[in-house]
Amino acid sequence: MDLQSRKVTNEMKVDLCSKYFMIGFAFLPFVWLVNAVWFFKEGFVKEEFEGQQKIKKYVILSGIGSLIWTIGFISWIVIFDQNRVAWGATADYMSFNIAVGKP
Repeated sequence: MDLQSRKVTNEMKVDLCSKYFMIGFAFLPFVWLVNAVWFFKEGFVKEEFEGQQKIKKYVILSGIGSLIWTIGFISWIVIFDQNRVAWGATADYMSFNIAVGKP
């Protein structure tokens, strides 16, 4: 959907932004990132229209949610990478690829 098209009403934009925000709750933080980037201009740059406050809210919350998920994911990667050998078989069960060689 091209947001710049005249066929797309402001109401449709608000509805789509809302749907992307809700889909992000299904453990899909990438959708939140797309929502924040795609609708940023609609919420903060364009002239005021009815429903813009909702888009602003969804863009901000999507950006925060995506950032929190990214920080959590990177933290897990670092912790797991540093402790994989110490966790022994438990870490091996969590691994898809088991590294061979000396730790």
